[in-house]
Amino acid sequence: MSGRDPFCQPRRIRRGAALTLVFASVLVAGAATGSFDESVGKSAAAGSDTLTAEDDTVTEAAARAMADGKSPMEAAERAVSRSGDRWSAVYSQGEYQEFEEALDGQYTGVGLSARRERDGRIEVTRVQPGSPAAVAGIRTGDRLRSVDGKGVDGRPVTEVVALLRGDADEAQAGTRVRLGLQRGAHRWDRELRRARLSTDSVSVRRLPDRVVVIRIAAFTKGSGDLVRRTVAEAPKGAGIVLDLRGNSGGLVTEAVTAASAFLDGGLVATYDVNGDQRALHADPGADTTRPLVALVDGGTMSAAELLTGALQDRGRAVVVGTRTFGKGSVQMPSRLPDGSVAELTVGHYRTPSGRGVDGHGITPDLVTDREVLKRAETVLSGLGDPS
Repeated sequence: MSGRDPFCQPRRIRRGAALTLVFASVLVAGAATGSFDESVGKSAAAGSDTLTAEDDTVTEAAARAMADGKSPMEAAERAVSRSGDRWSAVYSQGEYQEFEEALDGQYTGVGLSARRERDGRIEVTRVQPGSPAAVAGIRTGDRLRSVDGKGVDGRPVTEVVALLRGDADEAQAGTRVRLGLQRGAHRWDRELRRARLSTDSVSVRRLPDRVVVIRIAAFTKGSGDLVRRTVAEAPKGAGIVLDLRGNSGGLVTEAVTAASAFLDGGLVATYDVNGDQRALHADPGADTTRPLVALVDGGTMSAAELLTGALQDRGRAVVVGTRTFGKGSVQMPSRLPDGSVAELTVGHYRTPSGRGVDGHGITPDLVTDREVLKRAETVLSGLGDPS
């Protein structure tokens, strides 16, 4: 992850690295490895009056530190690090508030999404239109070499995102960040100003032959309803491509709402919280005859995997792409004495057929990493016209 000894060092850099699921009013977060979107990378759990984590080791460590005049947050970080749980993390009160804002569809940054290649290089995978990065001429496929003079090769993508956003310095909109970039053999540096940006998590485009592509970058607030409206307004007989590639998670409630665009009620997923079994269900009333293909890859995580598993298990969609990330553990918040929040693993979710996702991911029905969208169109043509 961050290159530190996970059993000895506080994992400060991993705040924002935990993928957290959202149940009821509990929010979820971005990704720890692989593909990562700057806009959702720091999204984490918000407080819940009814659903909270129970971990005496972490909370007691924080309470003892408070009584001794020491930092409860640092004590909690050490306890979480010693636990060996790769997804649990500790967040300051300010970070926690920022996470909530991110899931409301807003974040401060430069408008880049990135992933780490196998050789450790950091590659730009998306440039948000109108963002500082777009204005500066940065393109998808460019290599990010450094941020404010710090080399990024080999770093976890979450750490790179933290540098871009200036999280360690609580950088605000208007603050400067200098990027080292490379395109082919050409290298250059460019100074950008961070800005307050919209996550723009759902985008829609129409292809020939009555195909509507709905891309969900993350499950922020309102994204599920937007998917439902888009499907309802699609031309009669149009097939849907649901593009979940690079979707690093978000609000599980929004993922369930999105599922309700395709499933006529029924089970979306089950999960356990400290041994207590619970279930998530789609709303009734969806058109289940419209052809549907879901696109996934190694950057499809958490809530996006939950949605994919439901559509696949219930025979509602043909899944095309590569194996998903495999994050199926549930984190919930525990408020610490100084107002900071510990996100702690309390259970795991399963698909409707009972498959566990954590550590396994979801294998597509059609495994391919080439011309994925074209393959999806071919599959849709074979699914028939529901009209």
